[in-house]
Amino acid sequence: MSGRPLALSLGDPAGIGPEIVSKAWRMKPVDGARFFAVGDIDVIRSAPGGSGTPVVEIARAGDATAVFDQALPVLNRPLKTPVVFGRIDPAHASGTIAWIEEAAALALSGEACGLVTAPINKATLYAAGFPHPGHTEFLAALTAHVAVPGPRGPVMMLATEGLRVCLATIHKPLAQVSSSLSIEGLVAAGLVIGNALRRDFGVEAPRLAVAGLNPHAGEAGAMGHEEIDIIAPAVAALRNHGLDASGPAPADSLFHPAARQRFDAVLCMYHDQGLIPLKMLDFWGGVNITLGLPIVRTSPDHGTGFDIAGQGIARADSLIKAIEMAALIAKRRGRD
Repeated sequence: MSGRPLALSLGDPAGIGPEIVSKAWRMKPVDGARFFAVGDIDVIRSAPGGSGTPVVEIARAGDATAVFDQALPVLNRPLKTPVVFGRIDPAHASGTIAWIEEAAALALSGEACGLVTAPINKATLYAAGFPHPGHTEFLAALTAHVAVPGPRGPVMMLATEGLRVCLATIHKPLAQVSSSLSIEGLVAAGLVIGNALRRDFGVEAPRLAVAGLNPHAGEAGAMGHEEIDIIAPAVAALRNHGLDASGPAPADSLFHPAARQRFDAVLCMYHDQGLIPLKMLDFWGGVNITLGLPIVRTSPDHGTGFDIAGQGIARADSLIKAIEMAALIAKRRGRD
């Protein structure tokens, strides 16, 4: 990757973000993927497990590529209050939000070829008045003024080798999932997924499996009517749009090895329906990808890890995979 670097927002500074960012630089993602961090350089330097990483302050994104082989480039945006690893502190919220905003702006302007976000703690941000449910919705708002080639998201995809799952609802309580589903919403998500499979993953003729909500996909109405009233009509509409969509399928038969050969992605109805099989398949290496934005955005498929922050034992596997995935998508989009 010889062109523009990726911007990497540091995430919650008291979590494992600073440590895994440092480790990701030391472990050097494949294909020469280069990146720079947006965050507090002193926090990165002091992160246990990452304290041996050479870091260098850069003045602008374009300086990162020239120094990346020697040190981790950082756009230094210092916090106003000290960081204690593992201790939640709402005082860090404004800095965390500003890092995301700047990194996203650099991706929008083209100075960075994409954005990789280290984990944030939603409760910390909520305590400071953050109005968005999470990273995904915040980035959708930050980029809402920019046109997207194809259907607009956001749609959350989690991916690893051999499986891509997408979510019709994200962080909804289970009791609210059914009332949150609609034909229009599922069709919109399916079209975003189909476009992303072609554009970002090089799948010429995408095959989308759509999961049912209820046991046995409702058993013809005996175990619920969402499949009949909402999901099946949405699948039919997606086929009318030219997408090879199938379902609703019982979720308990969608994820074994033979079944995974029959689709390129699955649209799941709720969070755990998709994430449990993906994490069983590859707990350490899953990547979160936001589809349908004008920028490339990925993140590791885990949280802030406050329980292990500061101990030097956090694994950077998922962040490295997220960097590699962002670089690959940027290349496919012609942004690099």
